[in-house]
Amino acid sequence: MARHYPSLDSPASNRTMPNAHPPLTPEMLLSGYAQGIFPMAMSRDEPGLHWFDPVRRGIIPLDGLHVSRSLRRRVRRWDYLVRVNTAFSEVVAACAARPETWINAGLTALYQELHAAGYAHSLEVWREDALIGGIFGISLGGAFFGESMFSRQRDGSKLAMVWVVDRLRSAGFALFDTQYLTPHLQSLGGVEIARAEYRARLAEALRRQADFTAPPPPTPQSVLQRITQTS
Repeated sequence: MARHYPSLDSPASNRTMPNAHPPLTPEMLLSGYAQGIFPMAMSRDEPGLHWFDPVRRGIIPLDGLHVSRSLRRRVRRWDYLVRVNTAFSEVVAACAARPETWINAGLTALYQELHAAGYAHSLEVWREDALIGGIFGISLGGAFFGESMFSRQRDGSKLAMVWVVDRLRSAGFALFDTQYLTPHLQSLGGVEIARAEYRARLAEALRRQADFTAPPPPTPQSVLQRITQTS
């Protein structure tokens, strides 16, 4: 998700692979995810990409999302709309619109190709005609690789997280990978697991069939009911 990558010579910082060369194709990107690695740029202006293989991997347990009382009230208020794949480009651009970002032009182009091919998805939170929050990621089998999220109004990204997790559970996904664990993700129930455990979970998830676009639109009441039953 919103990645704050550590120093590359820090022991907790992961194993980094050589720069992605020749230039990545969508097929190569999906192959990397299936092997447990992922690419990112070190800055917006860097043309190259690096493969990362964290020692500790961040995930959101699909049965362990933490929803505070205030967030439950926001979900239930229902003064927003939730849409899927109606503004993918805008979500990616919003996630990259930070002073520092790992999303460069090369990755943006790859995400667009994967979106066109049905592998990359966005979930958007709208208030009237304004996009106030969202998440985008890549689905492969029963694994969802959350790339990044953003918020333009209070709780915009948290609302997106609630609805993404419910969608993943309803669609039969087994793994919600966030690459790294940030304080924001930890507050929502995110945890870190060892590389070996992550690889085992990934292998199991890839054997599943799941469709991010399949679940019909739920209601806030049904979402909160399912969360209450599992969290």
